[in-house]
Amino acid sequence: MKEAIISKAYAQALIQLSEETNTNVATDLTKLTEAINASNSLENLLFIDVFTLEEKSTVLNEIMKKLGLSAISSNFINFLLQEKRIQLFPLIFKEVIVIDDHKRGFLRGTVEGAEDAPNAAFVEKIKTYLQQKVGKDIQLSYTKNQEIAAGYRVTVEDLQLDATLENQLNQFKDTVLNA
Repeated sequence: MKEAIISKAYAQALIQLSEETNTNVATDLTKLTEAINASNSLENLLFIDVFTLEEKSTVLNEIMKKLGLSAISSNFINFLLQEKRIQLFPLIFKEVIVIDDHKRGFLRGTVEGAEDAPNAAFVEKIKTYLQQKVGKDIQLSYTKNQEIAAGYRVTVEDLQLDATLENQLNQFKDTVLNA
């Protein structure tokens, strides 16, 4: 919980700095995250305490230069590295993306179901319902979930609509046991 609060504070400060300098840190951090996810070696370098701070810093600065990251983003990542808080980077990245999405007027969400591909009509119906409910554009992605036998679970930030068979059975069980 403490890490989530700290990450949110860092993300808000970074977004504020980026607005003052007209820099898109969300794009910068996305590029860096994609580079980290594409290379196990880079991930190991950054998040495992086998390498010295100088080794990490040298490699990371070279990668950030090649990615064309802004000075604000590069300085922030170096700050995390120097303060031994680089482990917070994934949480900070997530918060930056959420804040950036809010500023652009949309929310991201996930639809989970048992099928390989969702029922397009259902997803569109849910999207329309959520847009009316929250008053923002909604972008939904689909994920197959092996734990769902039938139905869908939709999550948009802290809002969750659970129309899965498992949820309905649990509600029925609670009703019977508490009657």
